[in-house]
Amino acid sequence: MLNFELYNPVNYIFGKDQIAKLSELVPANSKVLMAFGGGSIFKNGIYEQVKNALKGFEIVEFGGIEPNPRFETLMKAVQIIRDQKIDFILAVGGGSVIDGVKFISAAVNFDGNEEDILRKRILFKDTNAVVPFGTVLTLPATGSEMNSGAVVTIEATQEKLTLGGSALFPKFSIVDPTVITSLPKRQLQNGVVDAFTHVMEQYLTYQHDALLQDRFAESILKTLIEVGPSVVENPSDYKLASNFVWCATMALNGLIQKGVPSDWATHMIGHELTALYEIDHARTLAIIGPNLYKVMFETKKDKLAQYGERVWNISRNTVDETAHQAIEKTIEFFHIMGMKTKISENAENIEKTADFIVNRFEERGWNGLGEKQNITLEKVREIVEMSY
Repeated sequence: MLNFELYNPVNYIFGKDQIAKLSELVPANSKVLMAFGGGSIFKNGIYEQVKNALKGFEIVEFGGIEPNPRFETLMKAVQIIRDQKIDFILAVGGGSVIDGVKFISAAVNFDGNEEDILRKRILFKDTNAVVPFGTVLTLPATGSEMNSGAVVTIEATQEKLTLGGSALFPKFSIVDPTVITSLPKRQLQNGVVDAFTHVMEQYLTYQHDALLQDRFAESILKTLIEVGPSVVENPSDYKLASNFVWCATMALNGLIQKGVPSDWATHMIGHELTALYEIDHARTLAIIGPNLYKVMFETKKDKLAQYGERVWNISRNTVDETAHQAIEKTIEFFHIMGMKTKISENAENIEKTADFIVNRFEERGWNGLGEKQNITLEKVREIVEMSY
């Protein structure tokens, strides 16, 4: 097992009717920026619940944070906080809103060009240098409510880049599974596949000695397979909703990645598809993931076979046969979850996609990705072209 440090200070408040606790969680006398997305919180009652819970607080509202939040939009919020001397941010939304708020938190007091936060992957470790924030989760998928990482798109250059650091954990996150009742089917499908692939990035690498970590990961995968198709059809079923939401948090709150290698190449390639074609994040993962497993089969086949046996209950034949069956089972599951697993099914004029992505990675110096840094630019090209 690899050495690791596990730090997660998020006060995670789970269950029904928990939004009412906001008045106890937001620091007294705070001036609050309430950040949200496209306005769904006005339709599902979340806005009213939040406002009622924060009566007596001075609140400035900032809406319009996009799916795949834009640097340009977030900088408007940064300026509002600077101008109005706001001292707490409340993210009310899904992963995109929460990711956006993490960037806002980091950028307000940043001394320099704010784009550098993304381009140079600056890690924020000093809690005194960021604006504290909490979250009210409305769309489970990304785990952003209990981690310190974020992804932001620079629209001007069509780049989707990351930021993070231990100072960017939410102070608290309220997670009420009943909020998923009003979500569109597509968003629920995306949420299940996003969480599933988050686990795969941290699990599907190579055999190692961290036995418990593998079992943690496999339990999340099996639970998502069990509840995923049903929760999409019956989001008001609290058993299904609560298990789905908790899986999404556990998939990326830091626990299952401790002591083990991780990959993340599927995400890095998938981010480029979103930046290029506005394909939903989860759908880019469903496109790229299985083809990455195929291209990198020789280095991943032992773990693929374990995954096939333990998660899909495939009877062990040879390692190769079991591993190939595991990939096919994964693709079948993605199809059941409504994913279209080719780029051409999600976008047009895709002929130069591989060239664009390989050139981007080369410009950034990303010459080797994955848990062994053996996903070369040639392999990236092969993965993307196989995904057409």
